[in-house]
Amino acid sequence: MDIEHHPLQPFLPEGIRLLMLGSFPPARKRWAMDFFYPNFTNDMWRIYGLCFYGDKTYFVDEAHKTFRQQAIEQLLRYKRIGIYDTATAVYRTAGTAADKDLEVVEATDLNALLESIPLCVAVVTTGEKATGLFCEHFSIRPPKVGHYVEFMFHSRMLRLYRMPSSSRAYPMKVERKAEFYQLMFDDIVNS
Repeated sequence: MDIEHHPLQPFLPEGIRLLMLGSFPPARKRWAMDFFYPNFTNDMWRIYGLCFYGDKTYFVDEAHKTFRQQAIEQLLRYKRIGIYDTATAVYRTAGTAADKDLEVVEATDLNALLESIPLCVAVVTTGEKATGLFCEHFSIRPPKVGHYVEFMFHSRMLRLYRMPSSSRAYPMKVERKAEFYQLMFDDIVNS
């Protein structure tokens, strides 16, 4: 098995208030764009379309089976949302993007990441593995899906939100997933 290193740098726009953390990108052959949540069957950018524009196809380029990356990045900068993952190196035990098939070889330096974004008030994890890695690192109790817990980081009180996975394998309709995300966005970036 080959160790796979994270192919992207953290996306950290100026003045981040919310940091979104997944586990690790899918294999490059599944990418529809060179950005986070690149798999065309992943619902993340459809969730964002529903939450911010009331349209799950807002960021979808159906004709080219890709996403409108420039529009996504523009929204993330405007809303001050950063994105990265909780692992920087993994083994794929079964050749899939599923969290259950990822063995983390090197976790992200979460302390350094949070130190680099001093205006951040909340972190959102987008799946079970990301939540587990984050909670283990900071010794905090994982929140229920759709909820948050507060934790101290240095002298800052932060919230950790746990959202439903954007993977199609997660048994929930995209519209229902978006309802959970909408509450979190309203708390942090729409206020």
